[in-house]
Amino acid sequence: MTHLQIIPIETIHLFPLLDELLIDLLKSLSEEEWNAKTVAKNWVVKDIASHLLDGNLRGLSISRDHYFGEKPEVINSYRDLVAYLNQLNMNWTNATKRLSPAVLVHLLEITGRQYSEHLKTLNPFDNAVFSVAWAGEETSLNWFHIAREYTEKFLHQQQIRNAVNKPALLTKELFYPFIHTFMQALPYAYRNTNAKNGTVVSIIVNTEAGGQWNIMKQDKSWSFTTSIDTQPHSNLKIDPDDAWLLFSKGMTPQEAKCRVEITGDKKLAEIALNIIAVMA
Repeated sequence: MTHLQIIPIETIHLFPLLDELLIDLLKSLSEEEWNAKTVAKNWVVKDIASHLLDGNLRGLSISRDHYFGEKPEVINSYRDLVAYLNQLNMNWTNATKRLSPAVLVHLLEITGRQYSEHLKTLNPFDNAVFSVAWAGEETSLNWFHIAREYTEKFLHQQQIRNAVNKPALLTKELFYPFIHTFMQALPYAYRNTNAKNGTVVSIIVNTEAGGQWNIMKQDKSWSFTTSIDTQPHSNLKIDPDDAWLLFSKGMTPQEAKCRVEITGDKKLAEIALNIIAVMA
């Protein structure tokens, strides 16, 4: 039965903690910090806070209330989807520039609680309202959708913390579920990579907050493996503070090359630098 199934990546219990940390962080910011530039393209801290509010509101409207509002006319490709989402994000952040930081924080408190409570009502093994496209899925289960939502909340709060020089969220409790979810994009990143059957690529995110992920080439695809009889053909090690930036386009693969440690087949390992675990 469904309730006996094991959820591969448990994140739902972390939403209230992450939201509490966000609210405490935002309430501590000065006017100058609210306007600090971030690694998120042209967004300042206030824009990211506004985007997080949009995530809560759209999540409630679509998933809880089954109200989609704006719909794209045509989505023929991943690029079309990204362009549509970027336009939605820009429209929202532009409109909410008229909202004060105090109003944003108040709304984030209210909607964060409501969205967390709603996500708890979802059967983790039912099909999600949206797939996790960056992992190559056309249909995803709710547990993966929820984990993806967790990465959104984690990433954007980390971007704010990075911009205002506040302590990072690089603890085992909070960071590992984030990076473990991001790593689900690893086989998809290698989908067009030719190699002999049995070739193994290993990605290690350093420190106790990180972990190790191995994929193996079998026939025409790559998939995760836990059993390795020999040393991986390629091994890439990266620090957590570089990993969250790289896999969210806050750092380019070229910039990352001099910051990672690679053993074995260098070209094969460097493909992992192109993992993109956000819609970008």
